[in-house]
Amino acid sequence: MEFLLAWVTLLKEAGYKNPALFSLEYTLVPDAVYPTQVQQTFAGYEHVLSVVQDPARICVGGDSAGATLMLSLILLLTDHPSHRRELPGLAAMISPWVTIISENNRNTRSDYLASNSLELYGSQYIGTKANKDDPMVSPGMCKNVDRWYRASPQHGWLFLYGSEEVLGPETRNLIKMLKQGGANVAVFEEQGSIHAWPVASLYLGATREERLKGLRNIVRTTHQKIKPSSAGP
Repeated sequence: MEFLLAWVTLLKEAGYKNPALFSLEYTLVPDAVYPTQVQQTFAGYEHVLSVVQDPARICVGGDSAGATLMLSLILLLTDHPSHRRELPGLAAMISPWVTIISENNRNTRSDYLASNSLELYGSQYIGTKANKDDPMVSPGMCKNVDRWYRASPQHGWLFLYGSEEVLGPETRNLIKMLKQGGANVAVFEEQGSIHAWPVASLYLGATREERLKGLRNIVRTTHQKIKPSSAGP
């Protein structure tokens, strides 16, 4: 909640008159497995669309597994022609879990995530009926550059992650594919930092600047892509 409140405050400081954050409380494993969480994410996005109506004004985002669900949502919207026009304006990915089970997810000296735990939790999410190679389950399994280009939000992508992340290699691979396809991608790779550093630094940063650095990067990029409305709230 503190992270979200700080985010809203910075958006107001940036000139947005009435910013709103919709935070989805999706079902965690083992209480539910794929596709429940993706379906809940889609339902949440439909609700936001019903309120905002203009998808270009929407920025979707998430950290870690939450970012995975956003990647799956965007692929889902792209694969259904009736929803293609409803892609969001911007996608902010904080340390996304791009590929659920991958040999590229390797331990580092400083990250608090561990590859064996990720494989265990990932297997629980996939369950017994889904395929780990299905891009809807594990977005990093989509190697089609054109599909990722078509899935790109109207104003592009924003990625924030730490250079010491277990998930870093797969994140870099996705960014590379997006750029190859011509997508608009902004990247903040924080040197020496760990998984979900914009969230962790809010609580662990020694100074105000350190605590808000990640959020300021998100707000600054959002302001560049989706200008505050001059017509009122």
